[in-house]
Amino acid sequence: MNAPFSITRRNLLKTTGFVALSFAIPAELGFAQDGPKLPGDLKNNPMLGAWFRIGADGKATLLIGKVELGQGAVTAMKQVAADELGVNWDQLDVISGDTAQSPNEGTTAGSQSMPNGAVAVRQAAAEIREILYGLAAAKLGQPAESMKVEDGTITAADGSTVTYWELVDGLDLEREATGKATFRPPSDYKYIGQSITRLDIPAKMTGKPIFVQDMKPEGTLFGAVTRPPTYMAKLANVDLAAAESMPGVVAVVRNGSFLGVVAERWEQAQAAAAALNNSAQWEVEKVLPGHDGIHDWLQEKGEEKEIHKIERTEGGNPETVLEATFYRPYHMHGSIGTSAAVAQLDDSGVMNIWTHSQSVNPTRDAIAELLGVDAEKVRCIHTQGSGCYGHNMADDAAADAALLARAAPGKPVKLQYTRAQEHQWEPYGSAMAVKVKGGVDADGKVLDWEVDIWSTPHGTRPSGKAGNLLAGRYVDPPFEQPEPRDGGPPNYAAARNGIAPYDFAGHTVRTHFVTEMPVRVSSTRGLGAYANVVAIESFMDELANAAGVDPVEFRLRHLSDQRARDVITAAAAAFGWDNFEKQPHRGRGIGYARYKNYAALTAVAMEVEVTPRNGRVRVLRAVAANDSGHIVSPDGIKNQIEGGLIQSLSWTLKEEVKFDDTAVLSRDWASYPIITFSEVPPVEVVLIDRPGEPYLGTGEASQGPAGAALANAIFDAVGVRLRRVPFTPDRVKSAIDNKA
Repeated sequence: MNAPFSITRRNLLKTTGFVALSFAIPAELGFAQDGPKLPGDLKNNPMLGAWFRIGADGKATLLIGKVELGQGAVTAMKQVAADELGVNWDQLDVISGDTAQSPNEGTTAGSQSMPNGAVAVRQAAAEIREILYGLAAAKLGQPAESMKVEDGTITAADGSTVTYWELVDGLDLEREATGKATFRPPSDYKYIGQSITRLDIPAKMTGKPIFVQDMKPEGTLFGAVTRPPTYMAKLANVDLAAAESMPGVVAVVRNGSFLGVVAERWEQAQAAAAALNNSAQWEVEKVLPGHDGIHDWLQEKGEEKEIHKIERTEGGNPETVLEATFYRPYHMHGSIGTSAAVAQLDDSGVMNIWTHSQSVNPTRDAIAELLGVDAEKVRCIHTQGSGCYGHNMADDAAADAALLARAAPGKPVKLQYTRAQEHQWEPYGSAMAVKVKGGVDADGKVLDWEVDIWSTPHGTRPSGKAGNLLAGRYVDPPFEQPEPRDGGPPNYAAARNGIAPYDFAGHTVRTHFVTEMPVRVSSTRGLGAYANVVAIESFMDELANAAGVDPVEFRLRHLSDQRARDVITAAAAAFGWDNFEKQPHRGRGIGYARYKNYAALTAVAMEVEVTPRNGRVRVLRAVAANDSGHIVSPDGIKNQIEGGLIQSLSWTLKEEVKFDDTAVLSRDWASYPIITFSEVPPVEVVLIDRPGEPYLGTGEASQGPAGAALANAIFDAVGVRLRRVPFTPDRVKSAIDNKA
């Protein structure tokens, strides 16, 4: 269903009205299909009391399992809750990501907070509001259907009123949702569709201690760990006594090859950990393929699996056939604040952990297994961390802190990794190779399209298993890491967005999934979508060029999806594609994708300048158009599109994890540079609002299109195709020199 849409520009925002509609929602969006039609995460958490509390003190509390990562989802979900429940912004508090209080919504990932979390919140709020209407009807002697609510005050048709807070005594939320409540009319909304100031921003802007890295409860002790020199190393011998006798040391912990210390001061803990490192003797293996050999290694492995097949039934032989292979290296999360946690074993035997994990419930279960205790003996409380979209070392820090806190019962133990530890040991975004082959006829129509994708895993989150925690590898006995899977359609991990969104006569996609992991890998923003979209969209430009067709026109020729056409034409129009004036060494490029092939649609147009003498690429400006369905927070969506685009520029121009046959060599910002403020271009975002359509999620929608637009703009500027990320000055200059 394609609802009428409106386009909002960055400096000319117009929010349209909302239409209450019903739709048939695909099961893969997380909506219940059996029994009561409970949307999203309400299916697995059907008790209304799991989502809301109504107090007699004039306050309501929203309880959610999704957490704040800087994506603004908690604020957006509060907007939905406040409007549907009918309370004022200040009357609603939010508790998120506390395993002792919040519903279990799994992992905050995959741009699923709005599609799965917000719809659950909306439904639960609507049902509770109708229950309160029923209580008000009994109290006021007026029909429930006549009730209206504003700021928590219910008004009946005769003008009589009663507040939510006065109805608490008769309110029972220990009941399951029915999925049958009627939503409030959009005319009653005060918050949905508005750019409300995010809950997390004021403290961040004023430097208040909002991050777990800032925590220092009274009586805090400090923990530190000593890592092996390599992934496969085993501890043969270590002098514990030397560290135990150092000033301020409270405890030294050895469990198999896991080494750590607890001390009164941070510098004392670091000094003791260094002493352990100096005395430790390790058995080291040299087994890694090295960063220069990783793509050859990849393409020699993996079981071939056909995941998409459309047999061509018409057309003759292609006029032009092209083939190209694209390469992505390992990428770090590169969190500005190194991962940290605070753990405290309380008097009741519960291990309380303050963590910036994106998966507090599964991480709790994994840590419980690691500690050998029941899950209820571990409580994870989400506390924001300084930077991450994906599985960095937050879960490892939580586990390490817990192992150390057992050695100092009753005391909070804070652990934070060094920069070298974070860089060398975090789970990276997987290296990939993507081969694309395509043929076009004399009219520029794609007849055949083939894609082969090689990748190691993109998902080794804790998932309730101690073997997925770094410490789990080294304790005695070690926990076996579960064999990772690639997932299923249309939300593959390695193959995410590997199926092109275009209408091709013939279309084949094959995966070569490699379960071996030379270096540690897991979920990084977008999983395989970034590499796949960069490859697909770069190759679309190559075919367009071979056919002599404008890149925008070429895409539109192969798209019947009107929403896809809308975002491409909106991005091109805002960019000024048709009026672009070509200048020496300057070029334009465009990229498009619908994330996961069913979520948010994004197109990015970009202008770059390339200096041939040194290969330097400067991005001059970028324009993105996005359709995330029903817009709750316009500014929140813009934040995500801008942030994803900028991160993609960093990946595409600079980032590559380097390693030799033994260990990771990228240990600091000099050996793993990221984009700087001076290199960030002006970014304009055009929003397409789809009133009444499902929330699609936005956090991972712009990375692939941005990387592709950059690659295509470089070709337009200097006539060279770059197929190995990152596009460093040396690689760009080499390509230009070889072309000449």
